Formats: sequence, structure tokens, C-alpha cells
Amino acid sequence: MGFAFGFDMFGIMFTLVFVLVIGTFIVTAVRGISQWNKNNNSPRLTVPALVVAKRTNVTRHHHGGANGHHHHHTSTTYYVTFQVESGDRMELHMTGNEYGMLVEGDQGNLSFQGTRYLGFERF
Repeated sequence: MGFAFGFDMFGIMFTLVFVLVIGTFIVTAVRGISQWNKNNNSPRLTVPALVVAKRTNVTRHHHGGANGHHHHHTSTTYYVTFQVESGDRMELHMTGNEYGMLVEGDQGNLSFQGTRYLGFERF
């Protein structure tokens, strides 16, 4: 009974972890597709805005390889917060090149579609 019970517990735990991982993948994919669809169905707007903040998110990935070789990879995600005339703020994701061209305090016309950054033209 003890040996068989151990195998049963392993099978149950393996199944639970597998279902959890697959479930997380499915939920993430559905959310991404939903946001993409929502952005596509949103109007393209251009409004006067002010750049109020900039931030980055750096993630580091470490991969162990054969023969003791390790690979390190970093990726940076860029975000800028804009304030529109009504006082509302929105944080939008953009490429590093676009991020580098903006400075806190810049004023101009912000173009966006839902949560998708389309461009910024200074006054």
C-alpha cells in the first residue's frame, strides 16, 4: 500500500502541475488575443498630451547549457506615461527607439488606439 500510494500521489501531483501550467498558458493567450482585438476595434485618436513619466522593466534570463556553459539574456520593456488635457493619465508600451526620443515634459499630439501607442508629435 505504501509504494502504490506514492505512485498515486506522484501521478496526481504531476497531473495538477501539468493542468496548472497549461491553464496559465491558455489564460495568458486568451487575455493577449482579447487585448489585441479590443485595440483593433478601438478608434485611432490623436489628442494633446504631456509626457509625465518614463520607466523601463528589465528582465534577466539565465540558461544553463551543456559542458557548464551558461547563457545570459536580458530584455527591456519601455513605458511612457502621458497626461491628456482632462488630467487623465495613460501608460503606453513602446519600442526603445520611440522611448529614447521622448523626454519628460514634452508636449505634443499623442496618437494611440486602445492601449497601442501609435506616435507622438511635439508642438
